[in-house]
Amino acid sequence: MSLAPDIAEGLSRARADLRMGLGVVLSDGTQGALVLAVETLSPQRLGDVLALPGRPVLAITARRATTLKARPYDGDLARIALPGAATQGWLTAVADPADDLKSPMKGPLVAVREGPAHLHRLGLKLAKSARILPAVLVLDLPDPVGFAAENSLTLINAIAAAEVLDQMNPLHPVVSARVPLAVSEAGRVHVFRPEDGGEEHYAIEIGKPPRDAPVLARLHSACFTGDLLGSLKCDCGPQLRGALAQMGAEGAGVLLYLNQEGRGIGLANKMRAYSLQDQGFDTVEANHRLGFEDDERDFRIGAEILKRMGFASVRLLTNNPAKIAMMEKNGITVTERVPLKVGETEHNRTYLATKAAKSGHLL
Repeated sequence: MSLAPDIAEGLSRARADLRMGLGVVLSDGTQGALVLAVETLSPQRLGDVLALPGRPVLAITARRATTLKARPYDGDLARIALPGAATQGWLTAVADPADDLKSPMKGPLVAVREGPAHLHRLGLKLAKSARILPAVLVLDLPDPVGFAAENSLTLINAIAAAEVLDQMNPLHPVVSARVPLAVSEAGRVHVFRPEDGGEEHYAIEIGKPPRDAPVLARLHSACFTGDLLGSLKCDCGPQLRGALAQMGAEGAGVLLYLNQEGRGIGLANKMRAYSLQDQGFDTVEANHRLGFEDDERDFRIGAEILKRMGFASVRLLTNNPAKIAMMEKNGITVTERVPLKVGETEHNRTYLATKAAKSGHLL
């Protein structure tokens, strides 16, 4: 029935539930599990989970497990057995690296290796897509459908969800309007919204670039601290303004402003990474300690917006070869890489050097 949520809409509900501290139920038809995010789990709910039949495990990514010297037997994740007196504080200490240097010994951590881990993997993907710490408490359920109905919890078809989470949610244009800008009075802002009601993305069009020629373009991921506050820890603000200025000078261009804060981990996790950098870790090491990859962004979004706007080729303003590769892979021809080397300060020099050495940026 069309009034019922489809799988993408159900996953949006599940993300919201995890962010609020509610559990969600995953089922593949034969196996089921209750999943709760460690970051938002209350001591009362933890007590209720521990009182249920069975023994929950803590699922963390392999990146976080490696930091903690735990065995990621499942390849990309580790399932950690809870100690007999597990508390919400213990779970948080394993999930959040904030106090790793102060209290490095979390264990001994015993990794579970028996049985399938696909529901745990799906739970971690959901947590990542909800922009919270990728650490989830997972309890096997003999009757997932009945348990979800009895407790009014969101029930997710795990097989369908695994496929959808690997896909880019379709985008649709919402509205566009003329916005005179300091770099060009001929500015226009286009708003695109994903089908699942997630965060919108924007295209700032300068002038009237022809659709049958390569357009000067930039994929710019949102950076609250750099773009709005003028942070000196990154080069995002200067890159944003530099790209718009170059488009204004040429009289045409498209800047795609993608809501993928902190390389796709969200502002809260970016601030966690900043705190870890203050402890001496570089930007990549900080992401790994949090349980994330170097870069969690999805540049397919940019390619889709360009195609929706009628562009097939670009002159890409970037220092990041990964953006070029992703554009080409998703049907956008990159005829030229246009360097954008601006914004280096004494505060971000090490950060930029790390991006060049570990992430391949051409600086």
